[in-house]
Amino acid sequence: MKVMTAAAFAETARKIATNYKTLYIMGCFGAPMNNTNKTRYCNNNSYNKQAARTNKIKSASADTFGFDCVCLIKGILWGWKGDTNKTYGGASYASNSVPDVGADGIMKYCTDVSTNFSNIELGEIVHMSGHVGIYVGNGEVVECTPIWKDGVQITNLANLGKRTGYNNRTWSNHGKLNFIDYTNNTPTPTPTPSPSKTIDELANEVIAGKWGNNPDRKNRLTAAGYDYSKVQARVNEMLSGNKTASTPQPSVDILDLVRKTIRGDFGNGEARKKALGSNYEEVQKQVNLNYKNNTTNWNNVKLY
Repeated sequence: MKVMTAAAFAETARKIATNYKTLYIMGCFGAPMNNTNKTRYCNNNSYNKQAARTNKIKSASADTFGFDCVCLIKGILWGWKGDTNKTYGGASYASNSVPDVGADGIMKYCTDVSTNFSNIELGEIVHMSGHVGIYVGNGEVVECTPIWKDGVQITNLANLGKRTGYNNRTWSNHGKLNFIDYTNNTPTPTPTPSPSKTIDELANEVIAGKWGNNPDRKNRLTAAGYDYSKVQARVNEMLSGNKTASTPQPSVDILDLVRKTIRGDFGNGEARKKALGSNYEEVQKQVNLNYKNNTTNWNNVKLY
């Protein structure tokens, strides 16, 4: 039974990684961290019973969703919707004929398993002993791991080459999951994003190290739809002493900046100030108000 297309599978994984607050919790397939679920998962296995993990679970906000690596895959296939009012975020255990198996066991439900990553397709499962992820295109993998960001996150598929600006992981093999329809896959599943930042914002990000070093910096800026030469010229101006930022443009989307700040795109402290430039004070004020009112999910962040 095909539960969804490869494109839908990859897009859902990407949205969870970028639009939701998540935490690595063993045996959890998308449950929101309300008090009932915190009690359940602090006591469901030895990993979660460790003091450090228990403290993280208890400290999580109610709009944080718990996953582990294979439960991310199962949760999506079981119908996870990001619903904080549902016990498992909208997922229904073992539904859609998808069995409850572990990270190594799920590879038994894959075909065309290969150690050659040059032909990997959108939505394939990537695997190493005891750990799995989802290939979401553009050399990127969505995986849930307790390291790095401690939750669902986007990492680089190092089998295709390491990249700066990413956490890199080398996997053992990959395969097509039987529950996913790969029929209409395309080689470039991730569209180039529309430019949304000012030259000053980008220049500040470059100075803060967010875009890596050349030639990787040039490639990443160009792939994101920005004019590399203009950005680099502004970086050079700032570093030479002309750090006066231009007046904020009326077209700046403060709400989008607030969402991205809460998501962690601009870092903290001085790095955030540099990245946001002249928009910093307004954005930070709105970030504080959203945290105060517990509206920190991508979909409910707003301007007060």
